[in-house]
This record gives sequence, C-alpha cells and structure tokens, in this order.
Amino acid sequence: MKAQPISRTVYQNSSFRLKEYVYNNFLKVWHYHPEVELIIILESTGTRFIGDSIEKFEPGDIVLIGKNLPHLWLNDDVYFEEDSTLQARCHGIHFHKHFAENLKNIPEMESIRNLFRRADRGIKFESNKTESIITQIVEIYESDECTKLIKLFEVLLHLANESEYELLSSAGFVNTFERKKDDKIFRVYEYILNNFTQEVSLEEAADLANMESSSFSRYFKRIHKKTLTRFVNEIRIGHACKLLIEQNYTVSEICYRSGFNNISHFNRQFKSLKGMTPTEYIRMYTMS
Repeated sequence: MKAQPISRTVYQNSSFRLKEYVYNNFLKVWHYHPEVELIIILESTGTRFIGDSIEKFEPGDIVLIGKNLPHLWLNDDVYFEEDSTLQARCHGIHFHKHFAENLKNIPEMESIRNLFRRADRGIKFESNKTESIITQIVEIYESDECTKLIKLFEVLLHLANESEYELLSSAGFVNTFERKKDDKIFRVYEYILNNFTQEVSLEEAADLANMESSSFSRYFKRIHKKTLTRFVNEIRIGHACKLLIEQNYTVSEICYRSGFNNISHFNRQFKSLKGMTPTEYIRMYTMS
C-alpha cells in the first residue's frame, strides 16, 4: 500500500487553517502532506492508521500528526452502507509547513517546538482533555484574526504541557530523531540508523558516546526508559512494518532485511511490540 501525497495547503497570508469537517465517511486514502495536522474527532468510529500504528478511534480522540507522516482514518463498514445516515465529523487544524520553523527565534516557544518534534511520530492525547480543547477550538472560530492566533497558541501550550499522551508510530517507521550535534548521543543515533539491519554493538555505541559500556547502558536506559537492545529492535520492527506495507518481500525476507537473523525471534519481537504477528499485521492493512 503506497501512501499518496495530497494537498492540505494553508490559505495565503495565514499560518494555519481551522475547519470543521463533516462527511458521510472520512477520506479513504492512505496519505501524507507537509502540513502538521491536529484532529479532534467529534463523531464516528473506525480504525486509525498513523505510520505503523493501528488502533481504533472514537469520538473524543485528539491526535497531532507530524509533517509527511502517512495516515488514514478508516470508518467502520456501516459508514459506507448505501442507506447510512451516519456522519464522520471532526475539527481539523492544518499548520503552515514552516509554522514550527518560524518559531525558532522565539525562546518562549520552545515547548511548542518540542511538541511539533514529538508529533513526527504522531501523538494521541488522553480523551479526558477533549472537552476543554473543544471549548478552546470553538473560541478560535469566534475570534478576530489576531485573537485566533493567540487562542491557537493557548491550545498548543495546553497540549505541549500535557503529560499523558501516547506516541503512535515507531521510531523505525518514521526514521527520525531530534538530532543535536552538541549532544553526545547524536553519534549513537547515527550509528544505529546506519547499522540496524546488521549487528549493533553496545561496545561501539558506548565508544561513540565516549563512555564505558556499563555506564553507557545505564545512561541510555535512563534517557530512553528502555535498553539499547529494545530500542534497536523497535527500529527494526518499524522498518519491517514499512516493508510489510509495501508488500515487495516475503515475511522471511523482511525478517533478514530488518536486521534479524532468526525468523522465530523476529516473530516474537514483532508480536511483543505490535500485539500481532507480521502476517496478521499485513492482513489488517490489506483488508483496510
């Protein structure tokens, strides 16, 4: 399944576009665009595909989708029945593709810039925040042009400070990191990304960070809340998901192309991270 580029261009002389979308069903296309997108589901249910994440969606869901991250909101079958009177309804905000970049010289906007960086993997916020967010969104509709922007930043600040959220797509699918060249972990990220299809050595990673192996292992686990092995396996499985979706290789070929040397180990790791086997995963995409 190949993702399609579509247009979500923000109007001229605007930094964002806010609209309430009302359809019989949401756009049934696996797509991406350079504009960051904030979606608040008001009506309808179905399956949400964000990168390699597959989850059910329902009214109240709040999701921030990063630039060029493939996604699809697939309504349940009942929404496509000929006599259906159901509606798919949401608030959608699309940000100018340079929105976050234009904030780089404003130090006070660091938390919002960080929010947009996290959105590269897609973020789902806790639905118990939906009512207050919707109230803020309605106020944007009712405001003049300047106040619209102020109230938009209030929404973004609300989300940026929210501690209860879920990153949806895996790092391996997105293949992106926050890369700071003055950060000692930067060279480790580069090493992992360049070598995850082969053997990744703890000793070499530690050497790149100028640390002893045991110290580096503790340091890595502290900042990532997981071991180096787990981190590498997540990247490998994310890469495997890309290959599964593209359907150019068999599961066995994908196992080895993703850095695993044992099909049984690959299947165990895949099910541990995705909650399903590779075959079940691709079946979900194919059926959708």
